Amino acid sequence: MDFVILFGLYLGLVLLSVTVCISSRREQSFSWRLIRGTAEVFSYVIPAPVQRGAQKAIQGLFHSRNSFFVVLHLILEGLVYGEYTWEVFSYCQELQFSRLILFLPYLLLAVNAAFFILCSRSNPGIITKSNQLLFLHAYAYDGLMFQQDAECPTCAVRKPARSRHCGVCHACVHRFDHHCVWVNNCIGAFNIRFFLCYLLTLTSMAASVAVVTASFLIQVVLLSNLTLGHYIDDQGQEHPVDTFFLIQVNID
Repeated sequence: MDFVILFGLYLGLVLLSVTVCISSRREQSFSWRLIRGTAEVFSYVIPAPVQRGAQKAIQGLFHSRNSFFVVLHLILEGLVYGEYTWEVFSYCQELQFSRLILFLPYLLLAVNAAFFILCSRSNPGIITKSNQLLFLHAYAYDGLMFQQDAECPTCAVRKPARSRHCGVCHACVHRFDHHCVWVNNCIGAFNIRFFLCYLLTLTSMAASVAVVTASFLIQVVLLSNLTLGHYIDDQGQEHPVDTFFLIQVNID
């Protein structure tokens, strides 16, 4: 299948997923009714034991602390860097690429791993009975979202302004942002800076690997004089090699 078709399907799937996620928050939206109707149809087809097993799996993966996504994250990073080391790094050395550029992804990987550990292991700002007084006056109560003297029914502690209970970690977190499954920890006031640095280094890692790989492919094309060649399509017609053809060949 052509790269353009595959990319179009991928892009359409991403846009559809984003649309469903946004519109499904409104209970009267078409997406919400479609999801609910589909679930009801499948509930009559799928056996009850399978449904219970799927519900337990979803509950365990997305609504309780576990290491599944951490392991998946490490596996994906290992695959990317394994491919980079095996296919790109060695050939770039033969083409005399700058060592600084070649080793930059590994340096970023080490820094990213450090921030990953800090995000996973550091205290996000968990509120307990012993330290709740330290957070009660950190921010003023607005009387709308955060009510003074409100108490968390689960943790049995007074809720400071801008705090929230995490149903995954079963704890109230000061300046709670979200629970990140990729680091298996809440993101709050005490580790938000580590999380932002983690995202920044992760983005830099992807960008550096992409730039080195693209530079390598361009160098191979130029040295091989591929742009001067021709190819024959399925109808037997001869065409000059263009950029689109080179991209499709490299991806295939």
